[in-house]
Amino acid sequence: MATMTALRNRAITVSALVPAAALLLAGCGGGPGRGSAAEPSGGPSTGAAAKAAADDAAVPEATTFTTVEGAPADAGRDAADGLVVHPPKPLPVHDRPGGRRVATLPTEQLGGPTWVPVVESSGGWLRVLLPSRPNRASGWIPGDGLRTARTPYLVTVDLGDRRLTLHESGKAVGRWRVAIGAAATPTPTGRTFVMAQLAPKDKKLVLPLGAHSDTLDTFGGGPGTVALHGWHDPSVFGRAATHGCVRVPDDALRKLSRVPLGTLVLIND
Repeated sequence: MATMTALRNRAITVSALVPAAALLLAGCGGGPGRGSAAEPSGGPSTGAAAKAAADDAAVPEATTFTTVEGAPADAGRDAADGLVVHPPKPLPVHDRPGGRRVATLPTEQLGGPTWVPVVESSGGWLRVLLPSRPNRASGWIPGDGLRTARTPYLVTVDLGDRRLTLHESGKAVGRWRVAIGAAATPTPTGRTFVMAQLAPKDKKLVLPLGAHSDTLDTFGGGPGTVALHGWHDPSVFGRAATHGCVRVPDDALRKLSRVPLGTLVLIND
């Protein structure tokens, strides 16, 4: 099982992530957009390799840029046990244990490693949250051969109070007033997770989540990914003023930078 320090240290690759960060930042704090309607190990035979390639081509990769049709919706609102997993090779994602394949879970997200939270298990199968549309998409992956870790952290965002709370080992270790989505572009609710850490040059850290705007299909050239990020004007905190992202104070951002990838984020009404 990976240590949390190692997991955090693998989260940021600044030079590789600048283009992705710029794209996603455009979807968090720039001008308004308009709504608009991916290597197997070992030595498989040629036939098996061809079938695997055909299966991969028939379904999308589960990333922030894709929509996964047929993915079971996650209706959960509670914290899980902190188990997060990383696929060392692309994995098939199914709609139920042993069921229909709906996606491929790649090894990377936005230039960093894929870590997703486990929210349910059945036999040797794990149900994980996906970073794709639609919001709250999940899927079942085989549990063998995964890298695993446990994060002690949980992030909760209470939209009614406009407050973010960071929990560590079940205890609140920070609570801040934040800015949330405006009425026309609300922050989506439900369980999601910290998908990546982006550190673009001369900009503050951005933590994209596995969630998207419910009202904007695209934003500023990006896919409408919701993120936790800082903001230059502190007067915004406590207001419903964003295009769906959660803007946080600098102190919150510093503490959130220690949160490992895959950590659950619960966004409540």
